[in-house]
Amino acid sequence: MLTSKELKKKYFKSSEHPYRKYENKIESILNETFTILDAGCGRTAPILSKFICKAKRLIGVDLEEPLDVPEEIQYIRGDISNIPVASNSVDIVISRAVLEHIKEPDLVFKEINRILMSDGHFIFLAPNLYHYVSIISKIIPNKFHKKIVSKTEGRESDDVFPAYYRANTYKAIKKLSDSTNFSIESFEWLGQYPSSLMFNPYLFLIGTIYEKTISKYEWLKYLRGWLLVHLRKIA
Repeated sequence: MLTSKELKKKYFKSSEHPYRKYENKIESILNETFTILDAGCGRTAPILSKFICKAKRLIGVDLEEPLDVPEEIQYIRGDISNIPVASNSVDIVISRAVLEHIKEPDLVFKEINRILMSDGHFIFLAPNLYHYVSIISKIIPNKFHKKIVSKTEGRESDDVFPAYYRANTYKAIKKLSDSTNFSIESFEWLGQYPSSLMFNPYLFLIGTIYEKTISKYEWLKYLRGWLLVHLRKIA
């Protein structure tokens, strides 16, 4: 029996990972005159670091203390529902794996709309509530999440936060967009390898069969693990 890592290498291309598609989406509209803000950038701002020299200004906002953030990035420690940035001053707001942790997403969407320039872009990647991992996460109380994630995915407990999944379906995002002056430019359901099953190769193989099946058939797209969304501020 192959190991989980070997199965992953055999059946999944790194270029097909939602993270890569998310970065490609940002790259497709980014230019050197833009200001880009990462809402929930993480303590090291890893995504913004990839756009150094590709944008005029890079701003990261997060609740965590910064850790080795490149000097080209302006790091703001704060809440993304109250960003100390001027109105109509940002071209692109990005966010990856953050919206599921927001208790009041309407406040965040309103704040992002405020800081965006007219016709500005809001691009985010978020877990799909209807994927089995999200369903299990929503059912299990938050107090158990750190222990479970550290066991199954090997992530540090400090990187696991409470999850609410209030902006993680098409219906919820459409409602939020309509009420906060955004239009939906594109909406994609993306699959990936079963990362939560890496701890066991047999379960990983079962997860791989499931992921390949829902990725093959368009009518099963609503079960895929990630939502890649591009919103546009209505002028």
